[in-house]
Amino acid sequence: MELRVRDGRAVLAGNDESGEREVDPHSLPLGADLAEALHEWAKVADAVVRTETPKDGVASALITRRGKQLAGRIAAVMNAAVSYTDPVSGELVSVEAPEDPAKDFEPAHAAPEDEPEPTPWGTGLTVSFITAAIVTVTVVSLSLGLGETSNWLALVANVLVVGGLAPSVWLGRRVPVWRWVAYGVVTGVVVAWLALILTLL
Repeated sequence: MELRVRDGRAVLAGNDESGEREVDPHSLPLGADLAEALHEWAKVADAVVRTETPKDGVASALITRRGKQLAGRIAAVMNAAVSYTDPVSGELVSVEAPEDPAKDFEPAHAAPEDEPEPTPWGTGLTVSFITAAIVTVTVVSLSLGLGETSNWLALVANVLVVGGLAPSVWLGRRVPVWRWVAYGVVTGVVVAWLALILTLL
């Protein structure tokens, strides 16, 4: 199999019973990303070859290097050697399939896996404590104020407050920053209810 540039498009040439045949990369099981990358490279290569006079320029060198990378990726996917015709120099180079395709021909834009950040326990627990204190004072004050009028009114107000907070707490429990606020809200409500039960005894 040979990688070529033909009229601004990447083609893969190979021999079959009817002789040599050129096919579009999209017609092979290379994956849509690789096929698109091949056509983008071919488009740029065609433009550079048409406009750049010195064949040893920076753009030409980049085209050559990118072409070899893509030929290597094709060899890795197809698990077979791929010939590569340099659109700048016309040189034919053979690229062997790597032993470890994922390691040797990783795409240039691939980033290393991010290491998990340490949990900010100090800051997080401080936020949770402050939130819990605010919620506790708010719920107790509201309940005691309404309790002077009617215990049933205080109970309904508590249910409405908790019902209003519940969706936000449920959504925020797994968000890295807002989870500390969610923990504080839950703690504050529980402490407030315990305080209110103690006042009734």
